[in-house]
Amino acid sequence: MAQQPLVSIVIPVYNAAALLPRCIESVRAQSYTNLQMILINDGSTDSSGEMCRMYARVDGRITVIEKENAGVSAARNDGLDAARGEYLQFVDSDDYLPVHATQTLVERAVHTGCDLAIAPYFRVTEEKGPGGARFSLHGFLPEGPVMDKTQFALQLMDEPASYYYGVLWNKLYRASLVRDNGLVFSSELEWSEDFLFNLEYIRCAQTFAASDRPVYFYVKNEGSITHTKMDLMSIVKTKAVLFTYYKELYEKLGLYDGAKGQVLRYLIATAEHG
Repeated sequence: MAQQPLVSIVIPVYNAAALLPRCIESVRAQSYTNLQMILINDGSTDSSGEMCRMYARVDGRITVIEKENAGVSAARNDGLDAARGEYLQFVDSDDYLPVHATQTLVERAVHTGCDLAIAPYFRVTEEKGPGGARFSLHGFLPEGPVMDKTQFALQLMDEPASYYYGVLWNKLYRASLVRDNGLVFSSELEWSEDFLFNLEYIRCAQTFAASDRPVYFYVKNEGSITHTKMDLMSIVKTKAVLFTYYKELYEKLGLYDGAKGQVLRYLIATAEHG
């Protein structure tokens, strides 16, 4: 690929020492090399901070931000402030990338000129014993023509609670849209802050393009916040906030009357992997 725009990859880190080397090494090994890797050490009490600093010493593309623990949204916002790339990519510290991930997303974005590139991902269930890890592929959109906002919103409507649309890590974002529209991650939500960011980004973006090639290994973590803090009240609160953004998006596009049933379905749907 002749054009190689800088990609800033934002990686929040909190007590991730056991899995952090696998994550960072997978990013360092990317076939696409014009990267800025931003590691935000969110007040870790294990050896994660030392690991981040060690990697920064051996790879000049790595920037380390040290901060007191304030949660993943605040960490990502610090990453946005430090990002210098034309595009933004997000990785969670307990997950990892296939070697072609960034190149796949950048090639799709550059070739189509889209504001958001999206791709399938693998869900990894790490089991102890002879069977080892299990991988399942998740995704909805086939690779095809560039979609406008209305076309993409109609696709999203079919799977309103899907990880494929809701998470950050299977997508590539145009950094100028994030900066020019003042988009940040909400620290008020205990979960689904990434989905809220995506809904706000979709309102600002104009064109969308999908790839068929998986770009992420999502490792199911039973200790994550979605498994430990999803009580009924937090679910209701978060769903209500997200529903407002859903409704405003579809009203703006003139789709809400026809999509009311699907949007309301989000209120009773749980987060799904595909």
